[in-house]
Amino acid sequence: MNKLTHFNSAGEAHMVDVGEKAVTQRMAVAEGRIRMQPETLRLIIEGGHGKGDVLGIARIAGIMGAKQTSNLVPLCHPLMLTKVAVDLTPQPDENAVHCRASVHTAGQTGVEMEALNAVQIALLTVYDMCKAVDRGMVIGDVGLLEKRGGKSGTWQRR
Repeated sequence: MNKLTHFNSAGEAHMVDVGEKAVTQRMAVAEGRIRMQPETLRLIIEGGHGKGDVLGIARIAGIMGAKQTSNLVPLCHPLMLTKVAVDLTPQPDENAVHCRASVHTAGQTGVEMEALNAVQIALLTVYDMCKAVDRGMVIGDVGLLEKRGGKSGTWQRR
């Protein structure tokens, strides 16, 4: 197994030096879901929620979350993102909303954290907008599906 890269030889946390790495096209895709009561999902789907377009607002929040990752995760590098896409899909058979985020950049480090953060923030926004009617919602199944670019190449969840 590879060693943890965010610690120096003395065991102290540090930001990884990516200055010598080649600039490559990088992409990451992450997903997650929020489970809720059937009535809550019905309100979201039918647009009957008093706060407005829940999924539209959550989509924008996810994009903003990807852009703010380095401000939230202490050792993440600030990145110039070239594309962020956040898709939220109601899943009535599971009483859930599925979120999938893809993030792209041309840079010296990957965008896995940005994709994961986009998913988390989008789903937290759904929770925030619907908590008045359903405090029992559960966010879960958040994980990286795929990453491309850089020295390590392509990785996909199996």
